[in-house]
Amino acid sequence: MRKCGQSLILKEEQRKVLEKIVRTRTEQAVRIWRARIILEYAEKPNIYALAKKYNTNRPKVERTIHKALQFGPIEALDDLPRSGRKEVISDQARMWVCSLAVTSPLELDLPEETWTLSHLSSYIQKHCNEKGYPALKNIQKGSLSRMLKENHIQPHRIRYYMHSKDPDFDTKATNVLLTYHEVNLLKEKKALDNNNAIVSPVPFKEEEQEWTVVSYDEKPGVQITESKGITTYPAHYGKQSTIYRDPEYIRHGTLDILSGLDLVTGHIHMNIKERHRSREFVSFLSELDEYYPENIEIKIILDNHSVHTSRETRAYLKEHSGRFTFIFTPTHASWLNLIEVFFSKLQRCFLKNMRVKSKEEFIQRCNAYIEELNKEPVIFRWKYKMDKMDQYDMLFR
Repeated sequence: MRKCGQSLILKEEQRKVLEKIVRTRTEQAVRIWRARIILEYAEKPNIYALAKKYNTNRPKVERTIHKALQFGPIEALDDLPRSGRKEVISDQARMWVCSLAVTSPLELDLPEETWTLSHLSSYIQKHCNEKGYPALKNIQKGSLSRMLKENHIQPHRIRYYMHSKDPDFDTKATNVLLTYHEVNLLKEKKALDNNNAIVSPVPFKEEEQEWTVVSYDEKPGVQITESKGITTYPAHYGKQSTIYRDPEYIRHGTLDILSGLDLVTGHIHMNIKERHRSREFVSFLSELDEYYPENIEIKIILDNHSVHTSRETRAYLKEHSGRFTFIFTPTHASWLNLIEVFFSKLQRCFLKNMRVKSKEEFIQRCNAYIEELNKEPVIFRWKYKMDKMDQYDMLFR
């Protein structure tokens, strides 16, 4: 280390930077302290006086001045880079750990189905020596968790997916996507006509629409429950920050929600029944028939439930020939139906924490909720892979 007492000459730009750091309130305390030491030392190079003034030891002041003399006053404000601790676990050992994590315990003659951090670390500790990685002998859950996180591996989690084995999956999926694309084109035409209506004497009329699309599905088995105890809501001044509710409840049975979403207008059709047999589905179709004008074809996107193709349903469709067109989604592909987005919102925002005293109250509140939504309808849009449907524009223009 150089002998302290050497003069430190600051340039005008360096002095301004140091003075600004001393005055600021957002800098780290250690940087402000070092800036003061360097400024005062530049005025009067006395290590002993600075150490006494700031109630610290001489070596600490000397280290700051030494860095300022060697690397510059601005660079001396930060710690010098260190070599750090040497890597103990080799890359080969890390690769072995990751390969274990992505291997099922069943393949290693273990009874478990999936790994836990405790189980995996215990297995690594037992077999690391024979594999030639003794550095892993004392590996703990924390180090193992960080190692797996760096490689984006979560062997303790399971994500389920639904694989459709429908042999006509591509055909049915294409029909559904083409319908969504057709709806988008209709919306564009409707918006264009509304814009032209500003200067045109003949505005766009819904009666001129030749068809509409309704996304339909059932939400069966909705639990109707009533709280046993008293529910209290958050109090003021932090006495109670959440809702308090008795975990016990009275069960009033279940109801089925039959719902359809108009993809053109955003209007929601809902019918709540005790069951969802063919007669309930036909009743829903009758309500759609009454709601829309007679000259509009109603296209319905729905799944392959048996009630949608039953004898009673086919008889009703035969009586109303040309009124309804069914577009079926592939088997086990409910995610293609936009009504599922509405059901997700309905569950999260309305049904999740709902408590009622009877089925009649449940139906009344649901109808009020849907009536409120229909005052300002939200048009659901399908966007996934729709950029690939542009090639079909000429089919609908």
